Amino acid sequence: MRSLAFNIAYWLLSIVYTLGAAFAALTPGRGATQWIIRRYVKRMVQAMRLLAGIRIQVRGKERLPTGAFIIASKHQSWGDGFATYDQFDDLAFVTGDHLEKFPLLGTVLRKLGAIVVNNCGGREAREALKHRSADAHAAGRKILIYPEGNLAKVGEKFRYRSGVWHMYRDFDMPVVPLATNLGLFWPQEEFRKNPGTATLEFLDPIPTGLGKDEFLARLEAVVEDKTSELVAEATGQTAAPAVRVLAPDEAARAAKLAAATA
Repeated sequence: MRSLAFNIAYWLLSIVYTLGAAFAALTPGRGATQWIIRRYVKRMVQAMRLLAGIRIQVRGKERLPTGAFIIASKHQSWGDGFATYDQFDDLAFVTGDHLEKFPLLGTVLRKLGAIVVNNCGGREAREALKHRSADAHAAGRKILIYPEGNLAKVGEKFRYRSGVWHMYRDFDMPVVPLATNLGLFWPQEEFRKNPGTATLEFLDPIPTGLGKDEFLARLEAVVEDKTSELVAEATGQTAAPAVRVLAPDEAARAAKLAAATA
């Protein structure tokens, strides 16, 4: 019943606030749209707590640097964005273009200054990421990105992609790794929700100036290690390293290569 109640609330809130944000997008500036989206996020986090029984605890905010920075987060749950966005007054975020398939949402995303990139990656996606994130950087906004580019099951991980490093290098901004175990309670995009206390933990910022390979290795290690610890803490089990799996685009390329060489 909890899952059903939350999912009904999820869609009602999403429809009402998206309509409101779409009308607000017709006004000058992004203040009105941003105000509505912040109310939407807060109501969704409240619904997670009151209906689904999922409480969010946040650790490590004292580690956040001043000024603009990049948040590079583990992504296990559709609820990750709500939980993280709720921690900041003004947050730009990188998202795939799949969200633009929902009516009116593309308009709202553009008004918010979201950084929308092609889910398939490639040069076009890198260029979009570069130019759209430059606007957010120029405005001094914090930027949220999911380096894996996909929702991972608890205990799994995808390859960490280089887009976050290009932003880190081009804008000379520190990167704050963010670990989470929210996927235990709201698994990926599943209907089923599990009551309990989920944790978001901001980790020590990665200072500027690292090379690509060193940066990506360090980011992946700290995010995955802490995520495994948070999962173990919540389940009472021994922490285990995540298993590397192929992302959908990687699996498609591998299948195509296998077919070509068969």
